[in-house]
Amino acid sequence: MYRLLLIVLVATGFLSACTKASSTADIVAAQLVKDDQLINKYLTNNNIKASEVDSLGFPTGIYYKVDSAGLANTLYTNSTTVTVAYTGWLMATNATQGAVIGTTNQFHPGFVLGSVIRGWQLGIPEVGNGGAITLFLPSKYAYGPYAQTDLGLPANSVLIFHIIVYNVTN
Repeated sequence: MYRLLLIVLVATGFLSACTKASSTADIVAAQLVKDDQLINKYLTNNNIKASEVDSLGFPTGIYYKVDSAGLANTLYTNSTTVTVAYTGWLMATNATQGAVIGTTNQFHPGFVLGSVIRGWQLGIPEVGNGGAITLFLPSKYAYGPYAQTDLGLPANSVLIFHIIVYNVTN
């Protein structure tokens, strides 16, 4: 009798864990659809021709516009250090239309590519050393469902970054 009860409890635990993980994935997928619609509307309304980042044959929902290509054949890895200047802002929404979330006007920080948000990891390699790019990032590839109070970002923020790549070091 106790064995049967133990089996039922263990099975219930496994099933509830699977349901929870599945619903989290469903929530993220649903948000990505909303973000993609918002980004495409923004691009259309502002007559911006942008391409979508392809990650190993899969579309990401990250869009980019190359402002200047930079040097061809620049090698990027997760351990690459990139020295950049950037301005980031929220994509136009009702409450926070175009709010700037960060900028580097006077200094040019260096970042290890593997330690920055996923949108930068996938987007920056679309330009070479010395290039400039504008990234349109769905929340999944920025900070996701986590509010960034120190930056003034609500959860599921869709972001735009204009990035100038000054140096790439491997």
